[in-house]
Amino acid sequence: MKTRITELFNIEHPIIQGGMHYVGFAELASAVSNAGGLGIITGLTQKSPNDLAKEIARCHEMTDKPFGVNLTFLPTVAAPDYPGYIDAIIDGGIKVVETAGRNPQPYMEQLKKADIKVIHKCTSVRHSLKAEAIGCDAVSVDGFECGGHPGEDDMPNMILLPRAAEELKIPFVASGGMADARSLVASLAMGAEGMNMGTRFMATKEAPCHERVKVLTNIQDHLPESQVFNNSSSFFN
Repeated sequence: MKTRITELFNIEHPIIQGGMHYVGFAELASAVSNAGGLGIITGLTQKSPNDLAKEIARCHEMTDKPFGVNLTFLPTVAAPDYPGYIDAIIDGGIKVVETAGRNPQPYMEQLKKADIKVIHKCTSVRHSLKAEAIGCDAVSVDGFECGGHPGEDDMPNMILLPRAAEELKIPFVASGGMADARSLVASLAMGAEGMNMGTRFMATKEAPCHERVKVLTNIQDHLPESQVFNNSSSFFN
């Protein structure tokens, strides 16, 4: 399948593994990328830029496919060393960064100079348009079904995605409640060009989550526990 998202990120399937704190390590990111999606290492899970550099190097040992890094900009008194993390991303040869939280504009110049594609998580059409205006290459439009993000307007994806399609010129993926091929087909029908999937990946063998969490996730989805895709087509079966 080809969409603007697959072409932008040089991936086979328009599926992005969302950055999840203490879940997005090299094992999961590389498995998703090897299966044809876009795996994501969660940057701030690593305690320092040096730790992130090591995790990126580990992921390169597990895959020769593209993968990205999530960098969440938090409202905090003592901010992380964001320039240092970005340096680690650049030095590690990463070409895709998923940003979230606050406006990434202060760091866009550093990222764009390194020819890095930026996809920003947005919880509304107005935030998505702002991301487009500051130079983001794509956005992840996060409906009310998506957990862990500020600024939500209680707007579900059935309403939010078609509105985003009417307003945006850059490609976007759907995020929130995405779990299987039906989610992808529905997202495409509403104007998205891919999907961002998080919780469903927690149930995979590569995710460092407690077994009970994986069992409960699979019971809810009525699916057997399985390794990520196993092959690049099994996700769509």
